[in-house]
Amino acid sequence: MSELFQVLYGYQAWANSDLLDQLAAIDPKAQATEFHTAIRLTNHYHVVARIFAAHLDGRAHDYASDNTVETPELNELHESVAAIDRWYQDYVRPLTSDKLSEPVAFTFTDGDKGCMTRQEMLMHVALHSAIHRGEVCRILSQLAISPPWDTLAVYLHQAEPSRRLQGSMRAMSIS
Repeated sequence: MSELFQVLYGYQAWANSDLLDQLAAIDPKAQATEFHTAIRLTNHYHVVARIFAAHLDGRAHDYASDNTVETPELNELHESVAAIDRWYQDYVRPLTSDKLSEPVAFTFTDGDKGCMTRQEMLMHVALHSAIHRGEVCRILSQLAISPPWDTLAVYLHQAEPSRRLQGSMRAMSIS
């Protein structure tokens, strides 16, 4: 199971980096509303990732909500997202099945209590991020800016180009 999370969080880091690179194509003055919305959405899923990292680590976080009051600059957000992506990649690498199925009790930012297994928390963070990346990609499309090709299949074939050759070899052996 750890291998699956390693792939998932490798993909997440790749997709986040591509998206944040592409956000630089938005004109922050002429397209101020769209730029602000895209940064706020990205910052939201980033804050949630940081909150859940703290829960997984058993430490406190300083967030009172699922976004920050101040809107970060794009380059600052890019660096911070890359750092938490590295944290998750390091976190999932040594996980065992027993550790993944371990329940973790925590408190949501609104004060409600919660409990999820580590694997549920990891899936939540990845899926939550993907949903909001999709929203940001929609904004890019509406601005006639090509959004990144954010799919697991593209990531896997870019990360391991030999997969394309394997597909060709398999097709040749079937014919």
